[in-house]
Amino acid sequence: QVQLVESGGGLVQAGGSLTLSCEASGGALDRYDMGWFRQAPGAVREFIARLSESGIEKDYAAYVKGRFTISRDSAKNTVSLQMNSLKPEDTGVYYCGAVLGLTGAGWTALYWGQGTQVTVSA
Repeated sequence: QVQLVESGGGLVQAGGSLTLSCEASGGALDRYDMGWFRQAPGAVREFIARLSESGIEKDYAAYVKGRFTISRDSAKNTVSLQMNSLKPEDTGVYYCGAVLGLTGAGWTALYWGQGTQVTVSA
């Protein structure tokens, strides 16, 4: 079973940057589609970014495209999310997901990390 641990969250001012990291154990991340999701207060968890197993395909939610970048370091078995030009509406708990699948409601994951809080102040 894949276990995921996120890190890198924190408090940042609008316009700033953060890099989130997801470290995996129990499986090599380059065997799975990986993704990042976030859950704002009072909202449902939403898709942010996806990296295909091959490492070639990258998908982003429209509201982060051009600002966020997902990447993978196979040697360290980590997946990262570089977040630039952060906005207050980017505030939420960010979750790493492994083994993504596409449902009628959008992307979801089989395995989840515990999440890391990102707070963007105005």
